[in-house]
Amino acid sequence: MSENKKIFVLDTNVILHDSSCIRQFQENDVLIPITVLEELDQFKTGNRTINYHARNFLRILDDLSAHKLFNGGVKIGPDMGNISVKIEEELVPDIKKNFSADKPDHHILNIAFLTNKKYIDQKVVLITKDVNLRIKAKALGLLSEDYTTDHVRNLSKLYKGHRLVENVPPEIIDQMYNKPFKISSEALELDPPPVNNESFIFKNPDKSALVYYNSIDNTYEHVEKKSAYRIVPRNAEQTFALNLLMNPEIKLVTMTGKAGTGKTLLTLAASLEMRRHYNQILMARPIVALSNKDLGFLPGDVDEKIRPYMQPLYDNLGVIRDQFSAESKMVQTLNGMLENEKLLITPLAYIRGRSLVKIFFIVDEAQNLTPHEVKTIITRAGEGTKIVFTGDIHQIDHPYLDRHSNGLAYLIDKMQGQNIFGHINLEKGERSQLAEIASNLL
Repeated sequence: MSENKKIFVLDTNVILHDSSCIRQFQENDVLIPITVLEELDQFKTGNRTINYHARNFLRILDDLSAHKLFNGGVKIGPDMGNISVKIEEELVPDIKKNFSADKPDHHILNIAFLTNKKYIDQKVVLITKDVNLRIKAKALGLLSEDYTTDHVRNLSKLYKGHRLVENVPPEIIDQMYNKPFKISSEALELDPPPVNNESFIFKNPDKSALVYYNSIDNTYEHVEKKSAYRIVPRNAEQTFALNLLMNPEIKLVTMTGKAGTGKTLLTLAASLEMRRHYNQILMARPIVALSNKDLGFLPGDVDEKIRPYMQPLYDNLGVIRDQFSAESKMVQTLNGMLENEKLLITPLAYIRGRSLVKIFFIVDEAQNLTPHEVKTIITRAGEGTKIVFTGDIHQIDHPYLDRHSNGLAYLIDKMQGQNIFGHINLEKGERSQLAEIASNLL
């Protein structure tokens, strides 16, 4: 391996997160412990994203002339370093004494330790998304880092989708309530300038108006408070959310907020209100099993295993159904949509592979998706499809994702400013006073 380069030792979970990861280390060298290949072999079969990454990574290695990987390595690409595979070696005394030999992680740790000892003039870094393995590495004096290529660097500046503008001239606010209910953006210069489809509260000591920026016409337009399937917004943020959800020109919407802010309920209500524009409403969420266990540990058939994970979506559907009498036409329509699968609630894994044409697609708990999974979903969108991602980036159940690396935060960061994208961060809880206090204090 060349001098003055770093050597990055990759853990299996990095590859299962991003199979193209080896192309992200520039001129530095990449080392793959043989244990990683053994683990990838266990993930080759299946339809989940991690199965795709396992297969794709092994194909990439094969294309790089696999036989050379064990003999000094092979160049990854122009202006990039080498990649090599390191075969197993006996555990060093420090690792053998402190860690179990039965765990693959410790064999990966052993290779990183031996590589660091051999290449004393180079910086050797173990890259893993497993925080526990990073701690173990540091206990042995090894450098270890998370894989941060797709991280959102500054969460404090993550786009919120709305802001308050104070001391707005009265005549501008008055115009928001008079035809044509809009003004040129040149009439009020903002710093920073407005972002496509951004929402605003224009305010002065006497009055206020809810407004959004229409980048196509370069105007500020009045946002009316309207209901969707009898669900009425309770605050300005929810009003902004419904405006984006029911705007057919905005094809991609993200909505973040803590529990009880109304993300899922508003989205479902908007989809039902707009149902005539779509062939089907799909509601899906990723299944992240408790304690990182597979679904197989739960009793019952497939539907019985899945039902607990989908129950929050059915609960929101129940809230909407309760707005009407049991005999009403709206409830009959809703029941008919469920029976005919015009409204379908399903695990996200069951959606993969479909081409989504003229569908209102709701992805709940999107903070538990990787950036690659989010990209895969969006690239399935056909003509006439609208996709809505909802979630709380501070409540993540995925073992290898956090606030910076989850797909929802990544999507908001990358899509900000696009004409067909809108985002709202809901801050005020509306579930109950008890839920709001618990969310803020506990």
